[in-house]
Amino acid sequence: MCRVAAYLGADVALEDIIIRPRHSLLQQSQAATEAKLAVQGDGFGIAWYAADQRPGLYRDVLPAWSDGNLTSLCRMIASRLFLAHVRASTVGETARTNCHPFAHGRWCFMHNGEIADFTRIRRELEALLPDTLYLSRRGTTDSELFFLLALAEGLDEDPPEAIRRTIARIEQVQGKVAHPNRLTCVFSNGSEIWGFRRSSDGLSPTLYVSESFATGGLTLASEPLDERGAHWCSVPEGEIVQLSAHGISAAKL
Repeated sequence: MCRVAAYLGADVALEDIIIRPRHSLLQQSQAATEAKLAVQGDGFGIAWYAADQRPGLYRDVLPAWSDGNLTSLCRMIASRLFLAHVRASTVGETARTNCHPFAHGRWCFMHNGEIADFTRIRRELEALLPDTLYLSRRGTTDSELFFLLALAEGLDEDPPEAIRRTIARIEQVQGKVAHPNRLTCVFSNGSEIWGFRRSSDGLSPTLYVSESFATGGLTLASEPLDERGAHWCSVPEGEIVQLSAHGISAAKL
């Protein structure tokens, strides 16, 4: 399983979320406390927004703690909205194209979990993509394919409904499966951030939200970044949350 973090608010240095907190994403890459594996060493990535509508992207296959460029970039880059991910792979080899976040146009997306029986259903799911999105696929993960399917299902127009339709499409193709789907995803269009937890056994990976961890900003993280404080609330299973300039809202999936 992977670990994720995301921030929306006034400009802050990326290190304020990714590097400096007591239980930062970098710390979680070596000592996660709410994941199957304590170490997330199969690559990392960051996506951030500035004046350009499209996100900046930096990804590599090194463990996050082994790349000195990451700490330097996070110290120097300030952003009003960014996503970060450390990977413990379940599907897809360790390659830069399989590192999260994935980006397409103004959107970026990251995932923790897995689609059940992905090898068996991959070809059929890929056939659901329109040509333009199919040709933009670079890696081999279930995560990137889920993202492209969500774009095909109308992510630009109605993100929660696009996610509902994407999950329904996948479950229709799967039929009966021996293992559960487990989906914890965080994604953004550069203005808002969405995060959700959804599984077929009620055991999707963890996701927390805080309105006060970062002064004047909103934060999502797989694990509380300053360890468990009262200001961190778990995103409920089967719920999608939206972080925007108006605060936090939630809906059922």
